[in-house]
Amino acid sequence: MTDLWKLSATEAVALLRKGEASPMEMVDAAAIRIEAVEPRINALPIRFLDVARDQARVFRRKNNDHPGWLAGLPIAVKDYNDVGGQLTTYGAPIFATNIAPRDDRTVALLRANGAIPLAKSNVPEFAGSHTFNPVWGVTRNPWNEDFTAGGSSGGAAASLAAHEVWLANGSCLGGSLRIPASFCGIVGMRPSPGVVPRGDGLPAFDTLWVDGPMARNVSDLALMLDAMTGLTAHDPLSRPIPAGGYQAAMAARRPPRRIGFSPDLGLRRIDPDVAKICRTASQQLADLETVVEEVIPDFTGGIECFQVLRALLFADVRGELLPAERHRINPDIVWNIEKGLGLAAADILPAMRVRHRIYHNVAQFFDHYDLLVCPTVAVPPFPVEQRFPTEIAGEKLTTYIDWMFLTFVLTLTSCPVISIPCGVTTTGLPIGLQLVGRPHGDSELLGFARLAEQALQFSPLIMKV
Repeated sequence: MTDLWKLSATEAVALLRKGEASPMEMVDAAAIRIEAVEPRINALPIRFLDVARDQARVFRRKNNDHPGWLAGLPIAVKDYNDVGGQLTTYGAPIFATNIAPRDDRTVALLRANGAIPLAKSNVPEFAGSHTFNPVWGVTRNPWNEDFTAGGSSGGAAASLAAHEVWLANGSCLGGSLRIPASFCGIVGMRPSPGVVPRGDGLPAFDTLWVDGPMARNVSDLALMLDAMTGLTAHDPLSRPIPAGGYQAAMAARRPPRRIGFSPDLGLRRIDPDVAKICRTASQQLADLETVVEEVIPDFTGGIECFQVLRALLFADVRGELLPAERHRINPDIVWNIEKGLGLAAADILPAMRVRHRIYHNVAQFFDHYDLLVCPTVAVPPFPVEQRFPTEIAGEKLTTYIDWMFLTFVLTLTSCPVISIPCGVTTTGLPIGLQLVGRPHGDSELLGFARLAEQALQFSPLIMKV
């Protein structure tokens, strides 16, 4: 049982369901692996292994036909989510000693479906796509520890790439599921709003921020999505799990007939190496007997639109902290909150109209195409000492999130999006490809992603210790 950490989540859950491995053995396997790699990458700074062992010891094996039944599999939980009795710090000094009284709804649903949380994954302070904070420090990329793991689900992605856990949850506003997936050579999915019900701490009707699954491959991703999905009266956007679940829908896959590809969504420059790798990958998808064309919907105005709507959300969710705690909050977050508090109707209404237009453009695109494909990130992983990229291919950037434009303009569409690894740079760092599905097309997208994964044949990392 010493090599349990090498199993995929699907393989591990199959053993647990059959009683050929126990939850305690899985917790112990994860603990050994965590001890071996954690000092180098700092992906899971909050660990409660003894609590997980207590839960594993009393976990009752049962026959459960729910497609997302995890049967006692240990998981990592993002440090933006509450695990009852454990720290939830958001990477912020002002919450450094904050103990969650109970599981939030995301964690409670995962636990009800047989998950055993054993650690919290590292995050940037409140938000961002490079995982460092004053409480726990920086998370390093298992592919090369001198580089960032991305964020904000950076600890989750790094823990998966290093085989510390089999599954991890994440969340996404401007790319926080997809960017770390790309940087760490794993798979991350931004589901349609409502597919994964959210907790009480977020605005009820917001469609920008979603929770979602992260895994090492698409099959594992579908398994975790099945475990995270459910209808609840506490989330007005939530929806029931589809008949048979997402894994069954993925298995009944068919190749996309027509794919639209763009290296930059027509918005701004990207790194030439990233563009080359992703263009080559898109051409490989033609092996699926699919027509691949360089065509996209019109995303004009999407960068400015997202900046406004993100700032508005920050002001809504974090604005009350500013008067008393400004001096203890990351200056980038202070800037984003202040931007939101300073918005007027003359700023907000044009942004809303741009979002409406982009959505309708995208919906019309999917009348003729099955899939939209583009790079996940405009740059490869950058050095861990750098807070954020300040230029791309010689083009100067103006804000700390400008470099994330390929993910955040897709957030505006509410379409499901998956990042899958598609290649590595000349320096050996992974690059991700975004697959965008039609509105509400989460099940169909998983099937396309599994076929694309098989066509690309990416070699995952096995981190040596």
